[in-house]
Amino acid sequence: MTTSLQPSEPVVYQGQFGEFTITESDRIGVVIYRAGLVVAALSFAIASNLILLRGASPSILNVLTPLYGLFCLALGVSLVTIHIYLAPLHRLLQIFWGIGCISSIVLAFSSNEPLALYIYNHPISLFGIGFTFAALTGIYFKEAFCFNRLETKFLTPLVPMLLLGHIVGFWSTDWEMILLGLWAVLFIVFALRKVLQPIPPDIGDKSVFEYLKKKRV
Repeated sequence: MTTSLQPSEPVVYQGQFGEFTITESDRIGVVIYRAGLVVAALSFAIASNLILLRGASPSILNVLTPLYGLFCLALGVSLVTIHIYLAPLHRLLQIFWGIGCISSIVLAFSSNEPLALYIYNHPISLFGIGFTFAALTGIYFKEAFCFNRLETKFLTPLVPMLLLGHIVGFWSTDWEMILLGLWAVLFIVFALRKVLQPIPPDIGDKSVFEYLKKKRV
């Protein structure tokens, strides 16, 4: 998400296993990855603010389901376009996302309660839907490891702490609201900072991708 997708002259980069250039397709992929993160973060923030500020009224709970659907869709787009050197890890995050989405769809159609209320009242359901957030945490971890981002260093442990704590009944309602609000704020900060980051670092060393691809063949 920058004002220019294509530099005026191709830049040749020296990678670990040879030279490479960044194509327009590479740049568009990064833009899509970041756009997915922005949509996911906004959807999550809107849903969190609704429940924190206006409470769990029937109308709010019904709005949360399509917001969650938009969040999942945007996250899936980001997981398709993210650049991760280890292909098995990339596929694992996508599988996690798929398990979480399928679980969400099954619960949404099989329960008489709004999805958010069902999940809250049945913490065990997070063992299915939670895979979606495990995939998101994988993105946080990747960004913390690759770019040393402060907000993702907090998000990486915060998400499993909140979800696992809810499963075992560790957190009080007040603490869950505090942690949810912190998650929403840091997610927005992370997504907006990604928009401002130069594109090439998100693409990474393409010579490594080529090397690993040849090794698999």
